[in-house]
Amino acid sequence: MPDFTKAAIIGGGVIGGGWVARFALNGIDVAVFDPDPEAPRKIGEVYANAERALRALCVAPLPKAGTITYANSIAEAVDGAQWIQESVSEVLALKHKVFAEVQAVAPDTLIGSSTSGFKPSELQQGATNPASILVAHPFNPVYLLPLVELVPSAATGADILEFAQSVLPPLGMQPLVVRKEIDAHIADRFLEAVWREALWLVKDGIATTEEIDDAIRFGFGLRWAQMGLFETYRVAGGEAGMKHFMAQFGPCLTFPWTKLMDVPEFTEELVDLIAGQSDAQSGRYSIRELERIRDDNLVGILQALKVKPWGAGETLAAYEKQLREASFDRREEQHDYTKSLPLYNARVLPEWVDYNGHMTEFRYLHVFGDATDAFLTYIGMDSAYMARGRSIYTVESHIRHIQEIASGKQLKLETQLLGYDEKRVRLSHVMREAETGALLATGEHMLLSVDTHAGKATPLEDPVSSSLSRIWDGGQKNLTAPDFAGRAIRDI
Repeated sequence: MPDFTKAAIIGGGVIGGGWVARFALNGIDVAVFDPDPEAPRKIGEVYANAERALRALCVAPLPKAGTITYANSIAEAVDGAQWIQESVSEVLALKHKVFAEVQAVAPDTLIGSSTSGFKPSELQQGATNPASILVAHPFNPVYLLPLVELVPSAATGADILEFAQSVLPPLGMQPLVVRKEIDAHIADRFLEAVWREALWLVKDGIATTEEIDDAIRFGFGLRWAQMGLFETYRVAGGEAGMKHFMAQFGPCLTFPWTKLMDVPEFTEELVDLIAGQSDAQSGRYSIRELERIRDDNLVGILQALKVKPWGAGETLAAYEKQLREASFDRREEQHDYTKSLPLYNARVLPEWVDYNGHMTEFRYLHVFGDATDAFLTYIGMDSAYMARGRSIYTVESHIRHIQEIASGKQLKLETQLLGYDEKRVRLSHVMREAETGALLATGEHMLLSVDTHAGKATPLEDPVSSSLSRIWDGGQKNLTAPDFAGRAIRDI
């Protein structure tokens, strides 16, 4: 990533709060300006949901979170920022006022606008430096959905666009540069068309809000999530492909299937009708509950797409690879080797608990496995090591479940190197509740150095072998082995 350590967010609503979370959870310090006295609470709630979702999404460890501060002025917020994201209301005069205040103190800093409709040339009108302004339109939730429409105008600086394109992928985001500026960019033009049709269907009594949503979520929405529009229709054309599809369905373009050019009159009656149906459909959930349900579903979809990798899953796979590489760079952090090593923390997610409300059995192994991975990363088992055909596999585990663990609990793990030789590494992990220090579980694991090309055990190599020697000689060899180490399950 280029030099990028601080972002400024102007406007802390749903989208602004999502930007705060996306930046901060990727290690970027964030300064926020929003005159709403409730902004810290609202952003805090968005951030909590974002942290929960992003940690569930990513197998790779996230970096240390950036700090979030609340400024008393725009000038204070943008001081030292390399990226300024405007996320105020869709009022052009208000955006112009914000840009003027920003450029009075930071005329050359990138300003990305979250606008869903305005063209960059409209945003740049009257600006001190139009070249630094472009549209950077995200999609809600900003902390999970990767797409960002980058829309420059002819006046936008090439260096500004290049910087934006380079910054977003390391944050797990997918920049889409719009070739020509146009009202509502690309994605929202599709959404507007669907929205207009949906309003007519409700107004004309053909379908309720829930029935329309069902048509999307049980049908074409699932296809669009992984193949979009044109690739979906290419498949629909069968072996003959897109030409056959176009020939078969092209004539339908003249049929009266759409009211795309008409808009139903936006009356109070129509608003009440739609709001009432929406309340009946989803009113049993709070907005925060709906956000968490949405986030959990998105995590599952994105993780499924990552397996291929395909579509947004490919972006997620690249993001996780970058996170792993960054965690390799952090392995030089020093620890006191005369104590157990605090290399991994976790939080119990709702999907980790069983019908009794407690963390299910295999999640104990999951957490211990992540702790082992953290240790292996620390000693240098990085992508370069694995590219040589060298890896380290767990060949035996012994886990003790000592206390029940409820959803939401913060866990901290301490790792001890119990010993190693030419080909083997023996570890123990102790899992504790982060707040109280209560002992929750223990794990003991035997690991074997493997030649992945030959499929057999092989001696450990540098930097892993030298790291083990440093940790062992630095104090781990003098630690007393925990009382559970080496114990078998006793007879009843």
